[in-house]
Amino acid sequence: MPNNRLPEPDFGLEDIPANPPVHHAEQALLGALLLDPHRIKTIGPLGPEYFASAGHRALFAAMAALPPPAAALHAKEPVWIKAVLGHARPHSRGLTAAYLHALAGACPDPAHAPSYARMVRADHARRTVLGHAELLIHAATDTSLPDPVTLTLRRADALASLFDGLSASFPSHPGSLPRTPPPMPPSREADPDVASEERLMLSTATAHPAALPSMWWLRPEDFTLPLHGALYRCLTTLASRGEPVDQVTVLWEAQHHGLLTPAFAAQDVLELLATPAGAPEHWGEQILRRSLLHRAHAAALHIQAFAQDPSNSPHQLVTGSRRALADLTAVRARWQHATGQPPVERPRTRPAPTTRAGPPTPRTSTTTVSSRPSR
Repeated sequence: MPNNRLPEPDFGLEDIPANPPVHHAEQALLGALLLDPHRIKTIGPLGPEYFASAGHRALFAAMAALPPPAAALHAKEPVWIKAVLGHARPHSRGLTAAYLHALAGACPDPAHAPSYARMVRADHARRTVLGHAELLIHAATDTSLPDPVTLTLRRADALASLFDGLSASFPSHPGSLPRTPPPMPPSREADPDVASEERLMLSTATAHPAALPSMWWLRPEDFTLPLHGALYRCLTTLASRGEPVDQVTVLWEAQHHGLLTPAFAAQDVLELLATPAGAPEHWGEQILRRSLLHRAHAAALHIQAFAQDPSNSPHQLVTGSRRALADLTAVRARWQHATGQPPVERPRTRPAPTTRAGPPTPRTSTTTVSSRPSR
C-alpha cells in the first residue's frame, strides 16, 4: 500500500497548530490547482491572505499571478510546478519540488477544489473574527489608552462590519447558534476611586434630585458595586413616583428594598448620602463609561470563545457574535445620549459578487478583512 503521508515542510507553519483540518484543506486545494491549474477559475473569491500557512500563501500567490500552461504542455512536462516553485521560493525559502509533488498527491479529487476553497474561506473568517475580538478586548481593558471609549466603539464597529460581510458570504443553516459554552464574565472589582465616584453620584443625586428624570440613560446595573446600584434604584423609584428625595426618604426606601443589614445600617446610608459634590450628570457619565467598557469586554470574550471553537460554522459564529454585541449596542446608545454624541451611521458592507471566479482582482472586496487587523 503506498504511503500517502505528506513530508513535513520546513516553512512558516509555526503560526498554526500541527496539522489541523484547515491545513489539509489548504493542501488539497493547492494540490488540485497543481494538477489542474485552470480550476482556479472555479473556486470563487480567494486570496493568499486566506491561507493559514505562510508557505501556502506564497504558493497560492504564485498560482494566481502566473498564467496557467497550455493543457497539452501541462500533460507532458512539469512546467507548471517549476513555474510555481520559482515564483514562490523567494517568499518562502523552505519550499521544495518534493513538497509540491506531495501536495498534488494530497488532493483526493481536483474537481472538489471549490469545496476545499470554501473550507479555507471559512477558517480564514474564524481567524479574522478572533483577531478583531482580541483587539476589542485590548481596547476595553487597556487603562493606558487616552480615549478607550472611542477606540472600543471603533473596534466594535469593525466587528459589526465584518459580520455584515460574512453573513453575505456564508449561507445560513439550521442550528444557527454556537454550542460553545459561554465564558465566565469579567470581574468588576471596584478600586477605592471607583467606589468613591459612585458614592459621590448617589449623594449628589440625592441633593439635586431634579436631574434624575433626565438621567434615564443611567441604570442600576451600570454601577460597579451592586449595593450602589440598588441605592440608585431607590432614588429613581422615589423620583418616578413624584415623592420627595432626600437622605431620609432614600433611607426609608432602602429599607423597603431590603438593603439594610448589620454590615450596612441606617447610619451608613445617611453618611454615604451626606457628601454631595459637583453635578450628578458628571458622575453618572463616569459610571456609564466604565459600564460601556465592561460590556465591550464581556462581548469580546464571548466572541473570542466562539471564534476559538472550530466546531462553529461561519454562520453560527456570526449569529452568536451579533447577539454578544447587542448588549453593547444598547449601552452605546445610552452613552451617546448622555454625552450628546450623534449616533454613528455605520456603513453597510456590500457583499462580493458570488459569481466571480478565480483569485481576487487588485480591487479589494468589501467582505475581505485581513486576519491580522492593525493595532
